[in-house]
Amino acid sequence: MGRNTRGGQPRRSFLQAAGAVGLAGAAGCLDQLSEEQEFDVLHGWAAGDGQEAIQALVEGFQESHPDIDFGVQDVQGGARDNLETVVSRRLRDGDPPSTWQEWPGANLLQFGDNLGDIEGDVWDDEMKENYLEGPQEAARPDGTYVAVPLNIHRINNLFYNVAVVEEAGVDPESIDGPEALVDAFQAVAENTEATPFANGTGELFTVFQLWETIFLAQAGADAYDELINGEFDDVDAVRDSLALLAEYVEFFPDDHFSTSFTEANERVIDGEAAFIHQGDWAAGAYRNRDGFDYGDNWDHVPFPGTEGLYALNMDSFTYPADNPTPEDTKTFLSYVGSTDAQERFNPLKGSIPPRVDVDESEFPPFLQQQIGDFRDSDAQPPSIAHGAAVPPAIRGEVEDAIDAYLGNFDPDDHAPSLLSAFSA
Repeated sequence: MGRNTRGGQPRRSFLQAAGAVGLAGAAGCLDQLSEEQEFDVLHGWAAGDGQEAIQALVEGFQESHPDIDFGVQDVQGGARDNLETVVSRRLRDGDPPSTWQEWPGANLLQFGDNLGDIEGDVWDDEMKENYLEGPQEAARPDGTYVAVPLNIHRINNLFYNVAVVEEAGVDPESIDGPEALVDAFQAVAENTEATPFANGTGELFTVFQLWETIFLAQAGADAYDELINGEFDDVDAVRDSLALLAEYVEFFPDDHFSTSFTEANERVIDGEAAFIHQGDWAAGAYRNRDGFDYGDNWDHVPFPGTEGLYALNMDSFTYPADNPTPEDTKTFLSYVGSTDAQERFNPLKGSIPPRVDVDESEFPPFLQQQIGDFRDSDAQPPSIAHGAAVPPAIRGEVEDAIDAYLGNFDPDDHAPSLLSAFSA
């Protein structure tokens, strides 16, 4: 099975990206970017809710700073893959963009000295006061502020079809841990015609993020932090998480090996499945479906065992050290970190703002609840699957271990290699 993450694209270091995709495959992107204006912003939101959201942000920046002339390019054809190809080519050629969209956190470590310090100029006292520590840490993975997070997606959501779980006699609010979720799945299987757990394995990221959420639920936030820092040595805890994942797979659709995230999510909407574990982007499909209303037809709870935790991944904009437009870039990044930018971008993207002082009245009810959970959270563990928790090389090793586990679902075989991947 090929590797996949959200959006169906694997994550690589920027030095690997050009070789992995092939510069010929990105030639159209590079030709398009050759005509860029002096101050240029690159991103991978070429379609869907991301495209609408970035357009709203750009409009807000232009209204606030009409004197800055700049170009915004969405890098199409594989989105993140081709974005990294273009960025790696330009960094290697000594022609960095003014800024580009990138996952923050440990993922940024791959760029090393290619990113510059923006503490004080961008990360001033006002911004620091209004960002929770989780997003701030993601902006300074090696202690230096080099990026500005724009949005937050929550990973540890358990969505469900209200009618199906009611028919099964299941109260999601009462599921008191990840093991108890198996009993809920069994009740759905015995009392309804629906698939208990809609997750598929056709896209590896869905299993990857489910495993990390299971581990977080079973072992706790402190153990999770030790794991991502290569300081965890309890192979039995890793084995337990893999064993529970195998139990969950028993309740996946029969065709789970060929089932994509989108297909699995549609089954929840259509009442063909009860539960799905996903990031909050899954709710975008719910909001856009007539007659499928939040609270009445669909709802969610934090994944059992992760109450009080907000497992997250984010998007950010970076500050290249050898910046062609340093002052304009800092102005743009300051805007990205403002309440105005985050109020414009996030309701359209289906994400929440990393600032805690954003007016939530323009957000739909589901995201308002997510905002409240974020502000009240005890910890914000960064996602392994989505690049925030570990550098790309380690993430690749972990992904390989998860992929190998799908071959036989034997926890004893694969727990040692999965654990050792975090110290690779």
